[in-house]
Amino acid sequence: MSGWLVLAVAAGGSVGAPARFLADRLVADRVETDFPLGTYLVNMSGALLLGLLTGLGLAHHLPPTVEALLGTGFCGAYTTFSTWTYETVRLLIEGELRAGVLNVVASLGVGLLAAGAGLALGLAT
Repeated sequence: MSGWLVLAVAAGGSVGAPARFLADRLVADRVETDFPLGTYLVNMSGALLLGLLTGLGLAHHLPPTVEALLGTGFCGAYTTFSTWTYETVRLLIEGELRAGVLNVVASLGVGLLAAGAGLALGLAT
């Protein structure tokens, strides 16, 4: 493994994590809801972007360093499975069964569709 790839992942992650925090805060400051909308929107946009990057990579339109920077680094730090899981469990513990189930179903369903759409776009380029 190249040291440049490791640096690319680190650089992407150093931008992805604050981007996730800022996007989540932007939503939370504008929309009052018990549903974790900020995390949901971050994860869906991240799935779309990672799908696009994967498609571009498979079509040989991205060098490996850029794939590592944006795909593994940025998207890996931008999206968050742990926060999604925590927020889903929190909803269930608080008796918000409908919101908890919606979070699971919508995140998985729309996330797969977003990743698939991004992949199709990347491959079509």
